[in-house]
Amino acid sequence: MSDHDSPPPPATTAGDSQTTESTQSDTNAKCQTALQSLSTIVTTATIPPTISLLLSDDSVSAAISSLLLLPDSGAGDNNLCRWLYDTFQSADPSLHLLVLRFVPLIAGLYLSRVPLRQPQAGFEAVLLALYAHETTSRAGQAITVNIPDLSHPSIYHESKNPIKNNSTCLNIAVISSTLDPHGTVRSTRRARIVGVALELYYSKITWMTRESKLNFCESCEKWAGQSGGEGTSRALISEEESSVVAMGGGGRDERDSGRIPLPWELVQPILRILGHCLMGMKGGGDREVAEAASKACQSLYLRSLHDINPKAILATGSLLRLREMALDPKNQVDHTEISSENILSV
Repeated sequence: MSDHDSPPPPATTAGDSQTTESTQSDTNAKCQTALQSLSTIVTTATIPPTISLLLSDDSVSAAISSLLLLPDSGAGDNNLCRWLYDTFQSADPSLHLLVLRFVPLIAGLYLSRVPLRQPQAGFEAVLLALYAHETTSRAGQAITVNIPDLSHPSIYHESKNPIKNNSTCLNIAVISSTLDPHGTVRSTRRARIVGVALELYYSKITWMTRESKLNFCESCEKWAGQSGGEGTSRALISEEESSVVAMGGGGRDERDSGRIPLPWELVQPILRILGHCLMGMKGGGDREVAEAASKACQSLYLRSLHDINPKAILATGSLLRLREMALDPKNQVDHTEISSENILSV
């Protein structure tokens, strides 16, 4: 087909152009409003002029973290919590990332302060906003995957047994259960609401900063309330130490002040995030983050032994074993390379 026979490019109407410009203008206005509001709350650091710069500004992140660490930071009248809530209500993805960056710290402080019965309406409002966003985006539906049943023969093998249909050959695994709308945080739904917030954090984890991941690993150690010991190797905990913990002793120190119940709906997203910190970061990842994630996994492994939780024992133990295998020099071999010993010279 000649050039003059090719179809013309789609025409852009003036209405479409005006709509795009109007949307962009609204987004910029929301970002500027958020930046101006934040400058009145964070007075110890200079707020950058754009959201993209703010996302990578360590000084502002440290200032916000310091405000969140204050004893009364989770109260309902806290200005920073109100700003985080209002900012996440916007439809701008960059503003969502800005709020998600502090989810590990908010979740860590919130769950650790629950036994203290402090007023935390501010933290709960932020967590409920994240939960409502995920509920709406998923229409309340569960996230599932189909896993083949290995007890049935595959289509590539002969079998004398009658062939079963696909409905009997597949097991449906629930990655995240259905979501019901909640306007308040009740004690029976607290773990689920925080777990969904962590699932949302995990979905954007490639855009999260190393400080955010370090905050998460520190929170996991406090939640577990078990110490793997200083200088412990990345290998699985010894059988002697495991037996002591399983009998109810050992592994408890001053960090038990943040110990919380760990149901599976909270452990599942925790392990996904730790798995990324251990093995999913590009270029070998950050060594400090990997070390922190390894310590968190060891603490959770000891906690699962203490609680006699088979699912958590298998999951945390598998993560530790995978990390150990990844660091084993014997496994640092690229099998696609041809060894010089096998090359014949003519």
